[in-house]
Amino acid sequence: MTEIEIGRAKRGRRAYSFDDIAIVPSRRTRDPEEVSVAWQIDAYRFELPILAAPMDSVMSPETAVALGQHGGLGVLDLEGLWTRYDDPTDLLAEVRRLDAAEATGRMQQIYAEPIKPELITARLKQMREAGITVAGSLSPQRTKEFAKVVVDAGVDMFVIRGTTVSAEHVSGQAEPLNLKEFIYELDVPVIVGGCATYQAALHLMRTGAAGVLVGFGGGAAHTTRSVLGLAVPMASAVADVAAARRDYLDESQGRYVHVIADGSIGRSGDLTKAIACGADAVMIGSPLARATDAPGQGFHWGSEAWHSELPRGQRVEIGTVGTLEQILFGPSRVADGTMNLVGALRRAMATTGYTELKEFQRVEVVVQ
Repeated sequence: MTEIEIGRAKRGRRAYSFDDIAIVPSRRTRDPEEVSVAWQIDAYRFELPILAAPMDSVMSPETAVALGQHGGLGVLDLEGLWTRYDDPTDLLAEVRRLDAAEATGRMQQIYAEPIKPELITARLKQMREAGITVAGSLSPQRTKEFAKVVVDAGVDMFVIRGTTVSAEHVSGQAEPLNLKEFIYELDVPVIVGGCATYQAALHLMRTGAAGVLVGFGGGAAHTTRSVLGLAVPMASAVADVAAARRDYLDESQGRYVHVIADGSIGRSGDLTKAIACGADAVMIGSPLARATDAPGQGFHWGSEAWHSELPRGQRVEIGTVGTLEQILFGPSRVADGTMNLVGALRRAMATTGYTELKEFQRVEVVVQ
């Protein structure tokens, strides 16, 4: 693979973002009504290839239920305000009102409240009673501490999500989480990430994960690129991890690990390009935070924004465009790709002649 000389002592591989590529129409087209955007991971089938990012501006128990009823998967942040406070409604409103200059400091104070195991149980029970697939997320640092509480509460899908997650974390301070042992002992499927390279993804797949999240530092509310210097052009990252999925399928004699793009997906065109590069589904935050019925109500932030020592994100105002249902299914009142995400994916697949997501992964793309 061709590398570019950055300087005499450093070379690097050229990588591409979603903005750098485009999908090529084919000779055959379909009717959008004949297209299926359903996917299945483990025993769970979803009508939409959309997971909501576990962020307090995006997911409450109520919005997780709403997305589940629409056919997607809402992932609740089990380290967020909903598991720290009995009723965080007033605090969510306060976060939305904060001046930009004081937002980070005040959020650090609000999120300093300890996580309460009984609230984890209560929130997941609320979601389960609504009849949806229940998914919750913990960071790698908190997984060992609260995993039993989460599993005992009846979670269907366990998500371990961090800026970057490796199968071989080394620590001289504390015993690290052994992903392979942990996943093997669980009775529920695990989605883990982020990762951004072929080798890192292959190692995560070998832990027994049902799915891997691709990406880090690319979200609308992240400043990871500025603070740590870490970033990943997502088109190349998804394609690399899709190659790892293919090779692991051969290595494991048939075990398919799902690839979920998580980052730099702000509009419907990014969603379609993620699938075209090899993703089975996408995890999105900011597109859903634009919903009038989202907890953030036009403001967006993630766990990186309130890190106690090194914040790598910020609360940003992104505005609202419509309800959750309108953002997913339309009708769209704008032409910028922020509404009717599912309709756009269906039309892109129909325009290129594909009726299934796995087929659409083979679509031709070009570098612009």
